[in-house]
Formats: sequence, C-alpha cells, structure tokens
Amino acid sequence: MNEHVKTGVASLQWFFFIFANTIVVPVSIGTAFDLSSAEIAMTLKSSLIVTGIACVLQGVWGHRYPLMEGHSGLMWGLFLNISASAAALNMDLQTIGGAMATGIIAAGLLMVVMGGLGLVPWLNKIFTPMVMSVYLFLLAIQLVIIFFGGMLKLTPSGGLDIPVSLFSVAIAVLVGVLKVKGKEVLSNFSILIGIVTGWILYRLLFPVEAMPSSQNAAFSLFPLGQPNLEWGIIITTFVACLLNMSNTITAIQAASSFYKEEPTNKQFNRSLSLTGIYTVMTAPLGLVPYAPFASSLGFLESTRIFDRRPFIIGGLFFSVLGLIPAVGDFFATLPITVGNAVLFIAYLQLFGTALKSLQGTEFNSNTIFRIAVPVLVGISLMTIDPAIFSTLPIFLQPLISNGLMVGVLLSIGLELFVRWEKV
Repeated sequence: MNEHVKTGVASLQWFFFIFANTIVVPVSIGTAFDLSSAEIAMTLKSSLIVTGIACVLQGVWGHRYPLMEGHSGLMWGLFLNISASAAALNMDLQTIGGAMATGIIAAGLLMVVMGGLGLVPWLNKIFTPMVMSVYLFLLAIQLVIIFFGGMLKLTPSGGLDIPVSLFSVAIAVLVGVLKVKGKEVLSNFSILIGIVTGWILYRLLFPVEAMPSSQNAAFSLFPLGQPNLEWGIIITTFVACLLNMSNTITAIQAASSFYKEEPTNKQFNRSLSLTGIYTVMTAPLGLVPYAPFASSLGFLESTRIFDRRPFIIGGLFFSVLGLIPAVGDFFATLPITVGNAVLFIAYLQLFGTALKSLQGTEFNSNTIFRIAVPVLVGISLMTIDPAIFSTLPIFLQPLISNGLMVGVLLSIGLELFVRWEKV
C-alpha cells in the first residue's frame, strides 16, 4: 500500500477513536447539569476543538507519543457523581458546577508549576503500582455503575421505561458481541458502530423521544456555574485533579514499552505542564479536565500504528470538525441512553486493565489486605446514599461520600505509612 494511503487510513482510524471516546462526555455532563440543548451543543463544539488541539500538542511537544489526550474518566465520574448528589448536599447544580470550576483552576495551575519545576518524579513515590491498581479497580466500578444506571430510562413517575431500557440493553449486547467476536476492524470500531447504529435505530423506534434540534447559543463562559467558594466541592475537586495526574505517569510509562525505551523526565514534565494548561482551560468552557488516555494503549496494541503522524493528523481533523456549527448542533442530539449503553461495554475493558496491573504480584495475606481494604471500602461508600453524611461538616461531605476518592486516598495512606515488608 502507498505510504500516503497508509497514513491517510491510519489517520482516519485515530480520528474515529478520538471521536468515539469524546462525543458522549459533554452530552452526558450537559444532561447531568440540566443544560439546554443549545448549551450542550456549545460545550460539545468546545470539546471537539480543545481535544484535537490537546492531542496534537502532546504528540508534537509533550510526551511525543501517539496517546490520546481526552476527558479524564476519573473527573468525568466525579462530575456525574457530585451532580447526582446535589439534593443530598443541599446545593443547586450551578453552585456545584461553579465550585468545581474553582477547584479545577487551582489544581491546573499547580500542575503547570509542578511540570515546570520538574517535580513529576516525586509523584512516583505516591502513585505506586498498588495505588494504581486500586485506582483502576474503583474507577472501572464507579463508571460502570454510572453507565448502567444511565442506560435505563425512567418515566416521569419514576418507573422504568421498559421499551427504551430494553433497547439500550440490546445495543450494549451488540457492542459486546462485536468487541469479543468481531474481526479486528469490527472489534476496534465496536464503540463507533454501536453509537451510529443505536442512534439511527433510536430515532426510528422512538421518534417522540427525539431531542429537538438545538439552536445556536451565544458563547458564554462557565456554563456549569460561576466560580465560588463552596469549600467542600472545591477540596474534593482539587484532590481529584491531583489524583488525575497519575494518568500521565501510567500512560507514558506503558506507551514507552512499545518503543522499547525509557521515558525521560522531560517527557513527563512537558506532558504534565500541557495537561495542567488544558485543565485550567476546561473550567470556563464547562468541560471535563483532560489526561492521557490509558485506553490508547489497547488501540496501539491492536492497530500497531506507532507512527505519530496519523495521530497528529487525526487530532487536527477533529479540531476542524468543531469549527463547523452544524456539527455540534447535530451531535448534541445523541440519545444519552445509547451513549451510556455503549460506554458500559467500553469501560468493562478498564476492569481488565486493573486485573493486568496485578500480574507479577505475589499474593499473600498482606497483599490481599492492601488491595481489599481500599477497594471494598470504596465500593461500600459508592452504594451508600450521600444524604447519610449530611451531619458531617459541609466541607467533608462531598469527599467522604465519594467512594473512589476515599478508596484511593486510603490506598495511598497504606502504602506511605505502613512498612509492609516488616509486617
């Protein structure tokens, strides 16, 4: 095959991979924060532009690997989790969104400073392999719980909308079958196929449910809420953003293995600085903060596209897509139940990544304790109604009610303060 044709085909593959992992995020956040369809379209356009640029800059100047820079799964889960807890926290969505913006900006600035001062090696002492395993387990569980609930549509009376819910389950099964049984091309693009197929069939089967076409909304800053000093939300968001830095370390270390080389501190520092800049930018745009995507590793492994050029071209094309007004308006009508059904299957792979992270670990009573305590405490907190913690100080409620955050912090504490080799 001609070299230019190969590059073009590979660029299209990267474009669709970035598309499939981006398009649902702003739609789900807009729905969770009760934005209008016009506002969702506005944030979606911003997401397309920023995501494409973020990928290009990381590939050209940052870590210089073909690793998608996308909306962080950790932060995405936090947005959905806290917005769902608004009533229990006795706050309105605009207040929550504004406080999260404050925490995101503060954390983003700190990340830029840490990258500039070359402090990334210090993070390796905190985010040990055991901590990362706990993080991956809890992240997979939290996101799958959210997506499973999101694919089940409720009626106005609070009951289950059986036809729409069964349709979502069918789409999830379709994507799962394509992922497991499909040939290489079908398997790689099972997410995209699921979104397109589900979207078309949803509009044919449930025309009454179709979201009206959005009208152009004037660009505005902080669509999720103006920055404020609601300290409980700020602290929780700030800590989550700091934990999000672990994605930079994990993804770069894993990507370097494909090239049989050791990543340099300069690559880590540049990548973290860029991610910090993107993080600061997301707050006024109402977007979920960014991080290098660990799922890119599976894409690289299956496609063997290790050249950076297709990745950079795909990112540029993705940004250009966001400059076309009709594109954002169209994608804002994506049925949220379809998006959740597809992502429910997609993020099952993350659980596999968590299991793989334990390969080579010697299992004994101490090892099991180090994994089981933070993971099971985190899962337990995920299943508890946040309203139970309403008697705690307001600044502690958002943090204590977040099982993922508590589990990871507990794991960090166990690794830093317990000398397991002497226990």
